[in-house]
Amino acid sequence: MITNEPYVDLSFRIRSNAPLWSDHGFSLFGAISRLFPDAHEANGIGILPIAGSQIGERRIQLNEHSRLTLRIPSGDIARWLPLAGKTVDVAGVSLQVGIPEIRVLIPAIALRSRLVTTKNCQDQSRFEAEIRRQLTAIGVSDEAIVSVGKRRTIRIHGKEVVGYELVIEGLTTDESVAIQTTGLGGRRHMGCGVFVPHLQAEVR
Repeated sequence: MITNEPYVDLSFRIRSNAPLWSDHGFSLFGAISRLFPDAHEANGIGILPIAGSQIGERRIQLNEHSRLTLRIPSGDIARWLPLAGKTVDVAGVSLQVGIPEIRVLIPAIALRSRLVTTKNCQDQSRFEAEIRRQLTAIGVSDEAIVSVGKRRTIRIHGKEVVGYELVIEGLTTDESVAIQTTGLGGRRHMGCGVFVPHLQAEVR
C-alpha cells in the first residue's frame, strides 16, 4: 500500500564474499524476510536491484557503487535501520550490510526500470497497454514517451517470469516522483518496476 508520506531511498553499503547472481531479486527479498519476517506485510516497500560489474555466467561483482537500497515511506526509516551490521545470505552469497544513507527521490525527465512485470506480459502489446493504464491511474500524461526495451526474466519459485526493460521520458516533476513512489507492475519487493533517473541507471 502506498501512503501519503514522501518516499526515500534507504541505501546501505554492502560487501560480499563472492560474486552475486544477476537475477537476485527473489533471493534478496527472501533473505531480508528471514531477518525481518514482517517484510511480507510491508506492501509499500521497493527493493532496488543491486548494481555491479558483469563478469559473465549471469553474475555480477560488487564494486564501490554497489548498494542495498530500500525504497520506503519516510516514516518507516527507523523500522529498517537495524539492517545495518547484519549479514544477509542471498542464494549462498553473504552480504555484509553497512551504514545507510537516506536519499530523497530526485525528479528526472526520464526514468528507467531494468525489469517491469505485469499480468500476461508475454504479449508486448498487452504489456504496453497495461503500462499506459497504470500511468494514467497515477496522473501521468499521455504525452509521456514509453519505450519498451529488452525482454528480461526473473526466476521466482523455480519459474521464469517474463518482463521488459522500460524507459519513460518527457515527465514533469510531479509525474517523475509519482512513478518513483508507486512503481509500475508488480513484484517491487523483488526489484521489478522500481524506477531511477535514466542517466544514473546501470545499463546491462
